[in-house]
Amino acid sequence: MERIEQSSETLLTQAHMRELIAMSQEGDTEARKRMIEGNTRLVWSIVQRFASRGVELEDLFQIGCIGLMKSVDKFDLSYDVKFSTYAVPMIIGEIQRFLRDDGMVKVSRSIRELNFKIRHATDEYLKTNEKSPSIAELAAILQVSPDEILMATDAMRDPASLHDQLFENDGDSITLMDQMRDDKSQLAFDYITLKDLLKRLGKREQSIIYFRYYLDLTQTEIADRLGISQVQVSRLEKKILAQLKTWIELPISSKR
Repeated sequence: MERIEQSSETLLTQAHMRELIAMSQEGDTEARKRMIEGNTRLVWSIVQRFASRGVELEDLFQIGCIGLMKSVDKFDLSYDVKFSTYAVPMIIGEIQRFLRDDGMVKVSRSIRELNFKIRHATDEYLKTNEKSPSIAELAAILQVSPDEILMATDAMRDPASLHDQLFENDGDSITLMDQMRDDKSQLAFDYITLKDLLKRLGKREQSIIYFRYYLDLTQTEIADRLGISQVQVSRLEKKILAQLKTWIELPISSKR
């Protein structure tokens, strides 16, 4: 989303905003645009609160505008409250969710931008179809491949801890680690001979895994070291992980 410039006109009055919201909720796209343009100053005032979080303010502005649009769509005109009273928590919540999702695992800017477009496209699709779009439908809307949609959405998910409590059984907590155990072993990873499997990869594939997961380099940094493009690194990494997963899932005798 491009940055929406603050309108040079007089700030919208509460009465005018209520009229625009009513029109917008009835499907008037021009009224919706006027509401967004007339409230960008509000979004920017909120964005400034997060200036020290190490994220581009333009990125936070875009996320804040999603919260603003949701506020316009969901504002209940039957209540006699100011629009800003409802919109401010919505905008803050959207930004905080973005910062939370972006904080656990660092992903590239292009992935974050695609994820933003996916969220925006999903919101727009829901308004007209009353159901979430499929992966194929999102890919068609955004003109990218289904694999890119999956990669972007998976990359922004919070990782699960093996020690997260799933439920309690007779007072004893059950964790994800417990669910991974089988009758063959007391340790979850006894039969995952990852070191041996890595030796089966080619030299370049081994280097990518080493740089990515041992040295914690970005795909761009790896691309510079190997003399290839970041896109190639991304594709190779995905292919390598898929191959390792296939090998891991094979019977023990087949891995040797």
